[in-house]
Amino acid sequence: MTASAHHFGLATAATAAIACGAALALAGCKLGPDYRRPDTKSPPHYRFDSGADPASLADEGWWQVYQDARLQQLIREALADNFDLRIAAARVDQARALLGAARLQQLPAISVSAAAERERTSQFELLPGTPPISNVFELQGSLSYEIDFWGKYRRATEAARAQLLQSDFARQDVIAGLVASVATAYFTLQALDQQLDITNRTIGTRQKFVDLTSAQHDRGTVSELDVATAVGQLAIAKANLPELRRQIGLAEDQLSVLLGHNPDEVLRTPLEDSEPVADSTTPTPVPAAGLPSSLLERRPDLREAEQNLVAANAQVGVAKANLFPTISLTGSGGVASTALSSLFSGPARLWSFGGSALQPLLDLADAQKREALLQYQKSVQTAFQEVSDALIARQQYAEVQIQEQTWVAAQRTANTIALARYRVGYASYFNVIDSDRDLFSAELSLSAAHLNSLLAVVQLYRALGGGWQIEPPVAGNPAQH
Repeated sequence: MTASAHHFGLATAATAAIACGAALALAGCKLGPDYRRPDTKSPPHYRFDSGADPASLADEGWWQVYQDARLQQLIREALADNFDLRIAAARVDQARALLGAARLQQLPAISVSAAAERERTSQFELLPGTPPISNVFELQGSLSYEIDFWGKYRRATEAARAQLLQSDFARQDVIAGLVASVATAYFTLQALDQQLDITNRTIGTRQKFVDLTSAQHDRGTVSELDVATAVGQLAIAKANLPELRRQIGLAEDQLSVLLGHNPDEVLRTPLEDSEPVADSTTPTPVPAAGLPSSLLERRPDLREAEQNLVAANAQVGVAKANLFPTISLTGSGGVASTALSSLFSGPARLWSFGGSALQPLLDLADAQKREALLQYQKSVQTAFQEVSDALIARQQYAEVQIQEQTWVAAQRTANTIALARYRVGYASYFNVIDSDRDLFSAELSLSAAHLNSLLAVVQLYRALGGGWQIEPPVAGNPAQH
């Protein structure tokens, strides 16, 4: 057979196989249940949420929630270089490749092979005039096509598509978590800087008081006990410095790794300039949470869990289809096989049975689907809990911050009065020590309360499903390119 004739025969076989396969596939069905989102018991409103405003804090982009320009720049760096995010993106590419491979299973498999040989024959074996060297060319082709009569490959493609979406939602969840982690580390660094400033300011005040009491002791107006007490209070304040510096170093290292960098110093805006602690007796309002029903569409981890359920549901169809015989068409040597014409009357080799042997695989697929369903329902319930926890934390930390502000204001007044009375001899030295110690504690507590209020907003924004949105390009901002 010539190469052109063989090619024509192979093309004819492919055309016939595809046409017959398409007809049978259209006449066939997809075994297994079609996916339907399970019912979830969404509450009418979040616990600890007083309003039913459909708007939500999570509808805003992270660049709108976090107004600190330096923090925004750090988040952009993290989104560009963080290794966890790059790993998640690579997994999306893997899932996309698997989807392509699943789609290829629905197409015919064609193989073509060619060979060329040169032979030399002894002159004693040839007729007179026949050349001793001859060329031999061979071209062979085959085609096979398994008709997706039971929908096995279509269900497999459906599962692969769901796994692609699942990996993409997982990537979005990594983005949201990364934004929250960078904001948390940044606010923590700011609070530690503030506490370091408070400590250094207290050390300066106490050093002056040591100098004052030492001078008074030299003049014989105070006892050595007063000097020793002043020196001890100074040492207490100085003892806070190494621990604060250690925590700052650890927080900088953590933030550097989140940015995809080696551990290094991280520049940040001082807390007083970015988030002043206002002297107010009214707590700031809690951001709107929105409706619980919208949480299922907004949180990437919930959508990831749902796509896992979709994939498990499709795999049940694949397992069911495997219980039924496979129908294959083959073509080789340029002539279409007669497998289709003798499909129901031909030899048993045209059918492939394995129902009883494959039944455990169906049981496995059913069990995996039940697990995926329970995981999805658990994820939804956990999400509602996280929102509720973040709401109550934001409310109560705001109340704590108000009381801490009142405490600091009162202690500053008391400290000023005690020091003034001591200088004119109307107050005991220990009144000054007590007021100074209480002011130091109050200022550190206020800084911690302010940090808790900031982190509560970060947690609420994350729990509501915010943070994964893509920032629109800003002209003149090279960090976004």
